[in-house]
Amino acid sequence: MMNNAVEGKQPNEPILTKKDRHKAALRYMFMGVNNFNYETQQGPAVVFSLNKALRKIYSDDQEYIESLNNHFKYFNTTTAMANIILGASLAIEERDGGKSIESVQSLKTSLMGPFAGVGDTLIWILIPTILGSISGYMALEGNPVRAVMWLVFNLIFAFVKLKLWDLGYSSGVKLVTTLGEKLTIFTEAASVMGLTVVGALISTAVKVQTGLTFKTGAVKLPLQSDVLDKIMPALLPVLLTIVVYKLIGSKRWTTTRIIVLLIVISMVGAFFGILKPM
Repeated sequence: MMNNAVEGKQPNEPILTKKDRHKAALRYMFMGVNNFNYETQQGPAVVFSLNKALRKIYSDDQEYIESLNNHFKYFNTTTAMANIILGASLAIEERDGGKSIESVQSLKTSLMGPFAGVGDTLIWILIPTILGSISGYMALEGNPVRAVMWLVFNLIFAFVKLKLWDLGYSSGVKLVTTLGEKLTIFTEAASVMGLTVVGALISTAVKVQTGLTFKTGAVKLPLQSDVLDKIMPALLPVLLTIVVYKLIGSKRWTTTRIIVLLIVISMVGAFFGILKPM
């Protein structure tokens, strides 16, 4: 049985209709952050969005479940920009079926960060600032148009989101048809990009320093500045990240438990001077 073919369909014939794709887009637009959580963030919304389309792609129950479990993994980006990523992911799975699961995860991981930077700047900062300023000025002037300005904008923006989904889908199809056997290279490159982004975040976003100081007579040796920083400035953040990563992979630990553990360790460490407040 073909991984991504349903009965009566040719291997290269599209499985999803435009209606199927737009239905998935609308489901994500409705649920994007409504079931947001601190473990997988937008992961459940992605599954809610794609599950009906994926059911059409995967006639085999096991492959369908594997795909859903893959989309349940951590995902977080500006909701509007997610339409491009998810549209492309859906196109790749439609084309390559179960063989594409790893590629889809690498694509999502590598793009969600950069797309969030663009989306947050344009959609959550620039546009509301401009429209808010215009609306506020019109309100001071007593112009009733400002009352419907946001409604009109959101209706227009909903149409833009659908087009972003179509753009992602068409780009995804073009990606797999153009690259063909080179898709593996793209996947590896996306994985490297994702790991690079995560590695950069460890040194910039994870802040851990020790306040321990070795004393011998009148000589003092701060462990952080005179030892650890000269070996590797971000050594403690890296070690902490490794520990958290291992805990996340354990079935006994949830993200909430890990957060509580880190808070307790921080408080105890700061109290006894083992950790230095940032």
